[in-house]
Amino acid sequence: MATAGAVLLAGTGVYLHTTLHGKLRIWQRELDRAGLSGDERLLDLGCGRGAVLIEAARRLPRGQAVGVDLWSGEDQSGNRPEATLANAAAAGVADRVEVRTADMTELPFADDSFDVVTSALAIHNIPTSASRYRAVDEAMRVLRPGGQLIIADFWPMARKYAAHIGQGTLRGLGPGYWYSGPWLGVTLLHTVKKG
Repeated sequence: MATAGAVLLAGTGVYLHTTLHGKLRIWQRELDRAGLSGDERLLDLGCGRGAVLIEAARRLPRGQAVGVDLWSGEDQSGNRPEATLANAAAAGVADRVEVRTADMTELPFADDSFDVVTSALAIHNIPTSASRYRAVDEAMRVLRPGGQLIIADFWPMARKYAAHIGQGTLRGLGPGYWYSGPWLGVTLLHTVKKG
């Protein structure tokens, strides 16, 4: 009983660290690794209240960060476009952030519209595997040749997305992006769209 309690307490601590600090630090690192020049057009799928979207916008002084979401409060509390725009304003990047209501499986953008497409723990919320694959296909469709796809999701999902598109590298993001323990760890799928 004492062991189970200790494991539960430790898992709660890991979850809180990831939610409050870890995932943001990891996205800062991964966006830095992407080597953005500052004038890109970036799309964030399932942007929620804008954590990744705003971090991306900070790196795009001459670019644009577009976030799409269905704004479900079920997946994230307080999830609405006004909250995301308020967060962007508070971060001083509102001039380069746009949010739209859109379904990841039917993106309202032309082919080859973005230099980078990101998604943080959003695609797995789509209820069917066929629809999740459709979202990944849509991300690839709107990405220009030579553009980067950067998806962070639970490891079984990230592996399936990579297998579906037949390309990309997978990398575990470590304890900073665990939800209670390694069994709920997040993996990064990174790929560059072939021309």
